[in-house]
Amino acid sequence: MSRRSFVLGTGAALTGVALGPHSAWAARGMSGVDGPSWLADTVLYQIYPQSFADTDGSGIGDLRGIIEHLDHLQWLGIGAIWVNPVFPSPLTDAGYDIADYTGVHPRYGDEDDVARLVEAARSRGIRVLFDLVAGHTSDQHGWFLDSLHDDTDQRYVWATPDQLPGDGTLPADFVASPGPRAGAFLKNYYDTQPAINYGYARMNPDEPWRQPVDAEGPMRNRAAIREVMDHWLRLGISGFRCDLAATLVKDDPGWLETGKLWGELREWVRRHHPDAVLISEWGDPATSVPAGFDADFYLPVNGPGDGAPWKSLWHENPYFGAEGTGTAKIFVDAWTEATENIGRGRIMLPTANHDSANRLNDGVRTPEELPAAFAFLLTWPTIPAMYYGEEIGMRMIEGLPDVEGSAGRQRNRTPMQWDAGPNAGFSGAPAEDLYVPIDPDPNRPTVEAQRRDPGSLLHFVRRLLALRKRYPELGTQADVRVFSDGYPLTYLRGDRFLVTVNPRRDHATITVADGRVQHARPVEDSGVRLDGEAMTVPGFGYAILDLNG
Repeated sequence: MSRRSFVLGTGAALTGVALGPHSAWAARGMSGVDGPSWLADTVLYQIYPQSFADTDGSGIGDLRGIIEHLDHLQWLGIGAIWVNPVFPSPLTDAGYDIADYTGVHPRYGDEDDVARLVEAARSRGIRVLFDLVAGHTSDQHGWFLDSLHDDTDQRYVWATPDQLPGDGTLPADFVASPGPRAGAFLKNYYDTQPAINYGYARMNPDEPWRQPVDAEGPMRNRAAIREVMDHWLRLGISGFRCDLAATLVKDDPGWLETGKLWGELREWVRRHHPDAVLISEWGDPATSVPAGFDADFYLPVNGPGDGAPWKSLWHENPYFGAEGTGTAKIFVDAWTEATENIGRGRIMLPTANHDSANRLNDGVRTPEELPAAFAFLLTWPTIPAMYYGEEIGMRMIEGLPDVEGSAGRQRNRTPMQWDAGPNAGFSGAPAEDLYVPIDPDPNRPTVEAQRRDPGSLLHFVRRLLALRKRYPELGTQADVRVFSDGYPLTYLRGDRFLVTVNPRRDHATITVADGRVQHARPVEDSGVRLDGEAMTVPGFGYAILDLNG
């Protein structure tokens, strides 16, 4: 588990009685997506800025590097990008320790570069999302430095000396004050990340430092986060991916107070910036969407089975594994139950990210296995979330040096591989100055090489994205009917497109009781054989068949 992963604990699994496909929304007078409609139809592309493209020779990616490569994303068919933190930071957690919420770290550029990025992306039909790290700051943030000199400042969770154990020990997750303020503060993860005080859902006489959610400090912080959001939204940002969203209010059984907090923020956004979205890093859409989010990711942790929907596909005895010992049923059942209660277009499915989610090319899967994974990812009715470099099959690389508190996560953070030039076209800096070393494999995939090869993974992903955009039947709002959640995973989208995916090494056969199959037109096909209503899918194979011919 990543150091920045979080566990929701009891109650995180999906609970309650599943409603019919439309009953939960009909009861609220809603249909489809409640909120900005663009999100349900987009494809999100995550950019780790320090690893994407370097334009000043520093060895570290920057905002201008993103701008210079927007044409690639437009050509690929991306609708929105999520950029990891670019704010001023001492970088003890690669920027998730923020020292100024409304500034830009000089290594990335400045606020004018943000404005240029937004404008250049918008001109290409691409929206820009930033990270909102609302739960903690850096210990170098002005708020925290002020609190060190003011015993009455309650922006953070402080315990005074008389509230601490007399033997000199500190309660779990408390860090001794660096002074001059006496006592200790609550951290979120690293010792350099003091937790912002949003209060506790319940009091405990054994922990007298607790404050209620409506105390002066927590209320002041709610207002401050609104100001942060407003700053970037006025600059043209289209919303936020909200870091560790479930953890703001402490000791909050069922996340009732946390839900109220995010619900208030969501309503404020809807009034003042109605086209903006809030996407949570929560991992349990059935809980987070009712709390006020427009969408949530399935993640390797939290939610049903502690991340089982994601892990069962990609990680633990994965369905997308050559041995063919996994099952897609865990994912399909969890997705079905969640969407019956929260509606479609609310669940985001990544294959990888900067944190604890591995790349598809993880050292176990081989490149020949990746097309089947993308055939599923881009035809199932979730919102696809692609990590930079996945479109060319970049590798996860073990054994790299730790950088900026990466704690093992640098294996997913190697520089983007643009071409065959020095440093794979990422940077003109000496190799030893790169943020993370480049993939040392001389046969590493690059955008340039795959652009020249019509049979490449890059072109395949692009064609799938174009299909998804062209045909609403392949989007989030169309129906899905699953014929098999074994091998091959086979499902019907919008009563038109039959999708079959076989990620195992051996071939697999299925019979679909639909007379249209034998006359179907292959839209994408890796060699599936049709015999009446029977389909034989080769190992690592897939097909998208148009039953309308």
